[in-house]
Amino acid sequence: MNLVKRTKNTFALTTPLYYVNDLPHIGSAYTTIAADVVARFQRLLGHSVLLVTGTDEHGQKIQRTAEDKGLSPKNFCDRMSASFVSLWQLLNIKYDRFIRTTDPRHEALVKEFFLRVWSGGDIYLGQQKGWYCVSCEEFKEERELLEGYRCPIHTNKQAEWRDEQNYFFRLSKYQSQLEELYQSRPDFIQPESRRNEVVNFVKQGLQDFSISRLNVDWGFPVPTDPHHTLYVWFDALLGYVTALLEPDAQPTLENALSRWWPVNLHLIGKDILRFHAIYWPAMLMSAGLPVPERIFGHGFLTKDGQKMGKSLGNTLDPVALTANYGADAVRYYFLKEIEFGKDGDFNEVRFINVLNADLANDLGNLLNRTLNMVKKYCAGNIPSIASEDIPEDHPLKIIGSQLGKQVEIAYEALAFNQACEAVLKLVQASNKFIDEQAPWSLYKQGQQRATEEVLYAVLESVRLAAYLLSPVIPNISSDIYQQLGFGIDFNEQAQIASAAPFAIHSKWGLLTSKQTLGEPRPVFKRIQSLK
Repeated sequence: MNLVKRTKNTFALTTPLYYVNDLPHIGSAYTTIAADVVARFQRLLGHSVLLVTGTDEHGQKIQRTAEDKGLSPKNFCDRMSASFVSLWQLLNIKYDRFIRTTDPRHEALVKEFFLRVWSGGDIYLGQQKGWYCVSCEEFKEERELLEGYRCPIHTNKQAEWRDEQNYFFRLSKYQSQLEELYQSRPDFIQPESRRNEVVNFVKQGLQDFSISRLNVDWGFPVPTDPHHTLYVWFDALLGYVTALLEPDAQPTLENALSRWWPVNLHLIGKDILRFHAIYWPAMLMSAGLPVPERIFGHGFLTKDGQKMGKSLGNTLDPVALTANYGADAVRYYFLKEIEFGKDGDFNEVRFINVLNADLANDLGNLLNRTLNMVKKYCAGNIPSIASEDIPEDHPLKIIGSQLGKQVEIAYEALAFNQACEAVLKLVQASNKFIDEQAPWSLYKQGQQRATEEVLYAVLESVRLAAYLLSPVIPNISSDIYQQLGFGIDFNEQAQIASAAPFAIHSKWGLLTSKQTLGEPRPVFKRIQSLK
């Protein structure tokens, strides 16, 4: 297969294809918010971006859940998939493709891929004996199981003993190639803790894994033996490829892989790391295809220090949370307060305190009071100050001139908390600066030029902060930009690179007196604390 070499100006990334056995939870929202932030940042850089998300809809667990609810698997999947689409809209996720693994075009690609791997001799019929977790759709090695043969992920579910005939993929054949991949490309799996986990697991020796099931109707039949149904992971992982097809293209691997493959980034939760970092690259190697550039496995979320679960009654509904506080609030908290890659906790009191301190007080109030002072002391016009007029040792210019590069590095590393904290330092320094310089006193003393320099420096710092935070809080950033006289909406993704190119807007000193300021208004209303 001749693949068209991807240009350097493209960036493709994926969320997991979420399993639709239940409504979307906060963990699914967390991964998708992060993916959206990466996509928005890459668009700021001027790249053509493809953000893929979607739903994984086959397997025994879906079949059983649908039966329990008195629905056909297809009707059940339609309902569940729609709930993900609805939540992504609520969270202001600007995805480009939403793939469902029940899509007929997906079946065509799965069949073609299967036959490529089959013709290479990497699929064979064998007997599978072992402990199977229906919730994971995976056989577990006994060394992994908890007491009572319980799954280490679904700790309230006992694994089922299975003894059945399945088709297997020769994973063991790719042990040395996988080890070479991990060694030659140390950034292939991130963060380092996840990489070490995978490397250590592979070192212990890989076993072939089953890719089919008997007595499961809900899925694609094995192309060479329709008595068997393809196992969910062999089918689901290929959804990433199907999603790359242009809407009017024939469903062939060549068409799907021509522009966007290999994807730059798979974002996943750490519970599905093994499938993405071991099974998936081995399957691609078997088919003679390039592996993705990077796989990043983030941590789990807890609530008030406890693991979330229906049995504990402490789940966190992302729909209710977003409806109550707004998309920007939810996006900001989870990315600023949790180091991406590590486990993190949600606490509603802390959530409210962080949002009030950072967005209402530090950022929102700074903009509001500065604009009102411009109205009062400068007749509502941006002072006729150029960046060159501000000395190089000016405290805000010092921070601002380095901030764009600093934040770019943080976003590229998926260190969202570092990006937010770096920007917040400029905002906090601006608040301190305006209090110390007291432009109201300078104005009363007749020092008009000094007054204008203070107000310009603060307004420009707020502008820069809004721009650099726009991937995280696009609504607030758009509001700030529009109050500063820019007709830019950071949700208009198609125009964003040309309207606000990173090379220009990430530099301190862009504001000019040509801007016509908007009417000052709060960009984030203070949340009333919980009683």
